[in-house]
Amino acid sequence: MHTHTQRYHFDFEEYNSIHELLPNDAQLLKKAQEVTAMAYAPYSKFHVGAAAILSNGEIITGTNQENASFPAGTCAERSLLTTAATLFPNVPIHTMAISYHNHNGTSNSPISPCGICRQALAEYETRTHQGIRLILGGQEGKVFVIPRATMLLPLVFTAEDMK
Repeated sequence: MHTHTQRYHFDFEEYNSIHELLPNDAQLLKKAQEVTAMAYAPYSKFHVGAAAILSNGEIITGTNQENASFPAGTCAERSLLTTAATLFPNVPIHTMAISYHNHNGTSNSPISPCGICRQALAEYETRTHQGIRLILGGQEGKVFVIPRATMLLPLVFTAEDMK
């Protein structure tokens, strides 16, 4: 039996704060930070906001929406993807910024999308034939910029796998 070891890695940018970002990126992250106030998170107290610029120049937002059947709510990323697909069918997302406000603790480091959101982001990239650049940051502190959302989900499951 002959095996091959495979490696997966990706490079991303790390900034010390929002102030080091290019102006358009900083503006998008600021919008994501602001919309955390519109999240409905009475159970977790973890308010997440997302803001995206589409390839047509439109900016849309999304927030997490919890319900009493916790944890069966909708994440900010999927809320935004649904809005984008409804308002602007098949228009690619150029960049999505994701931020949060944790009412139970600090909000000063980047968070990364959950597994379901990673899958949904990958599907959106496939559907629109364009990668989605991610900007991840809290209300303050470090910021990560990831060139393509699918980098967060190696060996992604796609429609091709069902053929």
